[in-house]
Amino acid sequence: MAITAVLAVIPVAEFEETCDWYESFFGRPADQRPMDSLAEWHFAAAGVVQVFHDPGKSGRTTVNFFIDDLDDRVAGLTARGITTTDPVVVSSGRQRLVTCADPDGNQLGLIEPTG
Repeated sequence: MAITAVLAVIPVAEFEETCDWYESFFGRPADQRPMDSLAEWHFAAAGVVQVFHDPGKSGRTTVNFFIDDLDDRVAGLTARGITTTDPVVVSSGRQRLVTCADPDGNQLGLIEPTG
C-alpha cells in the first residue's frame, strides 16, 4: 500500500489566537473550518495542516515544510511579526533550515534545498 498524502495535526491550547498566528505564518486564512475547533490549510494535492484545539497535547509537535525561497519566506514572516532562527546549513550542505514556534510552542521548520 502506497502513502498518497500527508495530514499534519498540530494541537493547540488557545485555538482562535493560534489560528490567527497560523494565518500570518501561511500568509492566508484557513482553507476550511470544518468544526469550531479545527482549521485546515491545504497545500498542493496531497498535503494538509490542521490546527486543532487540544490543550493537553499542545506544544509538542514539530512540522517541517519544504519551500523554494527561504530568504523570501523569512522576510515575509518577519514583516508579519513572526520571528525565526537564523538560517543554518543542514543535511551535509544540501539544505538550509530556519525554525520558529507558534504561540503554544509547536516547532515549525522551513527547509530550502540548496542544490
